[in-house]
Amino acid sequence: MIKNDHYTYRVTWLEDENEYVGLCAEFSSLSWLAKTPESALTGIRKVVTDVIKDMQENGETVPSAIACKQYSGKFMVRVLPEVHRKLAIQATEAGVSLNRLASVKLSQ
Repeated sequence: MIKNDHYTYRVTWLEDENEYVGLCAEFSSLSWLAKTPESALTGIRKVVTDVIKDMQENGETVPSAIACKQYSGKFMVRVLPEVHRKLAIQATEAGVSLNRLASVKLSQ
């Protein structure tokens, strides 16, 4: 396995496959099916390790782990003017800024 593996993994059940699937957010095209969640996690971590090794051997840029990136807390969202108006009204009625209202809605 990779030393200092800080990638974002998820294991979930796939009803259609009757198996668990291991996923990695930083390598969204990769997955691993297994009968147990533990095996799905082990499998996807091995696949990621193999892909990173291959990428390094070919001089490709390896994705950074999401957990290791720094975030400013700011990003821009574009919405329809009608949605903007509706949110502005809700914020005014709640006595908060539009930014505060959007932050609360996004964190729910």
